[in-house]
Amino acid sequence: MPRTNFQELLDAGVHFGHLKRKWNPNMAPYIFMEKNGIHIIDLQKTVVKIDEAAAALKQIAKSGRKILFVATKKQAKEIVADAVGGVNMPYVVERWPGGMLTNFPTIRKAVKKMIAIDKMANDGSWDNLSKREKLQITRQRAKLEKVLGSIADLTRLPAALFVVDVLKEKIAVREAQKLGIPVFAMVDTNSNPEGLDFVIPANDDASQSVRLIVRLMCDAIGEGLNERKVERENEGDEDKPKKARSKKSAAKAEVKAEVKAEAKAEGDVEVEKNNEE
Repeated sequence: MPRTNFQELLDAGVHFGHLKRKWNPNMAPYIFMEKNGIHIIDLQKTVVKIDEAAAALKQIAKSGRKILFVATKKQAKEIVADAVGGVNMPYVVERWPGGMLTNFPTIRKAVKKMIAIDKMANDGSWDNLSKREKLQITRQRAKLEKVLGSIADLTRLPAALFVVDVLKEKIAVREAQKLGIPVFAMVDTNSNPEGLDFVIPANDDASQSVRLIVRLMCDAIGEGLNERKVERENEGDEDKPKKARSKKSAAKAEVKAEVKAEAKAEGDVEVEKNNEE
């Protein structure tokens, strides 16, 4: 069953593209028609692409890997932060720190610095600092939190990148492509879909459109995480009977050993009697 339908996408304004003069010819396969100088996206193809992307993201989440969401445009920031935070995935909604993927160890150092400041506040060493030092460190912590707070749990490179606007996030897309990280993206009629692994032709400017697409992707990720949890629980249940069986088999082995020992003892006694006679 499709995750969404034509009417739901229509109500969210997913079909509205950009002006004809701003279009990218590579988006031609996803354009249904032109109306009043504006390109209209083919929602039938959008439905198919949403299902493909959702299925792939579900499998990635099920495998226990992370998907990094990137949406720094004003109308998408809060939407992405709320939706993605609900499935515990990392996201960037402020400024894309250049080299975040290609120079990941340096980014991790900055995150560790932020964690070190938090520890300082808890272990008592904070009280030994002067007011000026406290103020400087507090400002530094706030700056790090704003840019890197949402990726504090990202201890290694993400398995995939989800981008809301490929034109605005072109640096992030380029870094992911350089490292061979799959890119999922909402692509409007003014963008180039070439080089992207999963293209979702959709209006990336309207907040309702962004909210719908991101929600569908997060729902798929949530399903993958739940299936992973169930599989782990089932594996744990399977291990318990094995342990029980091993205890039973050990008990049986002990009984058999005792029976053999008794039989051997009785046999030795009979041999001795025969020798005496």
